[in-house]
Amino acid sequence: MTAAIISFTEDGRVVSEKIASEIGCAVRFCFHKHSDENAEKFTDLPSLTAEIFDRYDAFVFVSSVGIAVRAVAPHIRSKTTDPAVVAVDDSGKFAVSVLSGHLGGANALAKEIAEIVGAVPVITTATDTHGLFSPDVFAKANGLAICDMKAAKAVAAALLNGEKVGLRCKYPHSGVPAGITECDSGNIGICVSENADEKPFDTTLNLLPKNLVAGIGCKKETSSDSITEHILCVFSDNNLDIRRLSAVATIDIKSEEPGLIGFCRRFELPLKTFTADELMSAQGSFTHSDFVEKTTGADNVCERAAVCAGGSVIVPKTAQNGVTAAVAELPVYIDFEKE
Repeated sequence: MTAAIISFTEDGRVVSEKIASEIGCAVRFCFHKHSDENAEKFTDLPSLTAEIFDRYDAFVFVSSVGIAVRAVAPHIRSKTTDPAVVAVDDSGKFAVSVLSGHLGGANALAKEIAEIVGAVPVITTATDTHGLFSPDVFAKANGLAICDMKAAKAVAAALLNGEKVGLRCKYPHSGVPAGITECDSGNIGICVSENADEKPFDTTLNLLPKNLVAGIGCKKETSSDSITEHILCVFSDNNLDIRRLSAVATIDIKSEEPGLIGFCRRFELPLKTFTADELMSAQGSFTHSDFVEKTTGADNVCERAAVCAGGSVIVPKTAQNGVTAAVAELPVYIDFEKE
């Protein structure tokens, strides 16, 4: 998670520095009158927020909640895409989860910051305050794609109302939490499988495992559109849901290829790269190419890269318009206690 930490006062600057030293990928923005050499200076908060809102996964305002709300309000769009927003007072007494508590991770971030500065975490989402299972948190923690946010809200509401919520899960899993019952039918429930059309309950929250890796090879300067077209065709032809794609894998000499980078940005995917030696050390049976071996040092890029990323090939090498692609599937274990 990349975080922007924004402070306004001298006390706030000190708190921001303490937070940044512990949470990793963070950039500090300090009001110009109270800044330091390790921070970016700003003079106008609305302008700053407009400029950087789409660059970070989380925003930590060392300020009042009101300042945080007014700053982000013009830019928020959806709970599925909005960044986490946390407000910490400049005395470090409270860390308040303001926006995207579940999917964005603001609740978890508020708790983490509270530990760092010795604050009280303030969490107001209903399932958390009642100590109930949260479908949003569960999905995010287990790398599951939520197919229908209305169904997710319906499940959360049912749990809050004390209703029975069913579960059909295709994968091995830990014990289910209170309020969830494993069954094959009912009024409302959760279905964890690779098929978004599987509807065992009258109201079904379908959760798809994001456990597919696309191994990709491409000619130099292949466009992002060409890569996208081929990958979408591969997934469609093999009845795979593109929402299950979790990463792209390739050889290290392609790490700066604009088309690959553009594809990853379009689908918000990490790009995993491996050396030719690492690719050649992959275990399995792979499509051999003398030309690819002469050019890259590995006799196959797409299949070997997908395996190196931890999966088993389920769609072997296909080629189209200068793009080669293979799909590997990673094992799935569902942990209901994971946060």
